[in-house]
Amino acid sequence: MRIVCISDTHNCNEQVTVPDGDLLIHSGDATIKGTDQEIIDFIHWFSNLPHKYKIFVAGNHDWLFELNNRFARLLLADSGIIYLQDSSTEIEGLKIYGSPWQPRFFDWAFNLMRGPELAEKWRLIPEDVDILITHGPPNGILDEVPRQWGIENTGCEELRKRVDDISANGKLKLHVFGHIHCGHGRYEHNSVTFINASICDEAYNPTQPPFIFDI
Repeated sequence: MRIVCISDTHNCNEQVTVPDGDLLIHSGDATIKGTDQEIIDFIHWFSNLPHKYKIFVAGNHDWLFELNNRFARLLLADSGIIYLQDSSTEIEGLKIYGSPWQPRFFDWAFNLMRGPELAEKWRLIPEDVDILITHGPPNGILDEVPRQWGIENTGCEELRKRVDDISANGKLKLHVFGHIHCGHGRYEHNSVTFINASICDEAYNPTQPPFIFDI
């Protein structure tokens, strides 16, 4: 199966060149403000891409999925898009789990405090997952942000612990995320491929390419 990974497209829908593949994963921040119209525009674009399977996990900009989740899901009805929010799906024998939460950053959507609040969410990730999709990165993996005093790892510590735990059994193959635009890249660790699939750069221009993962 050919998996195409994108994230953080921030309303740049038609400007993104999406490679062909079987499964298309978008790991959040499809919009800027998460308004009804932005979500509708995204769904129209994403659902019309030719990939057989399409999965979306919301991000901190995709407000509608937190403020009015029922309405957001109604908009997705009959679109062919699989929306994951602390939930899983199975595609051609692959168990895929998705979650939108990340460490609190100002007052965006799907923010929780570092520590026990986030650990509780990550405990929901199944031990037997093949593909994990989160909006934010695990701490220390494709999460570096330059600050005036140096480089800061901004990913979630509790997510990193959980990923390390479940990767020990050798089943987890791929972890896709975004959120940290400047962390765009691919990294291999403990037989897991980590992909920060952010399409937009720090200036919110869609300059960064999608990733392909064959499984």
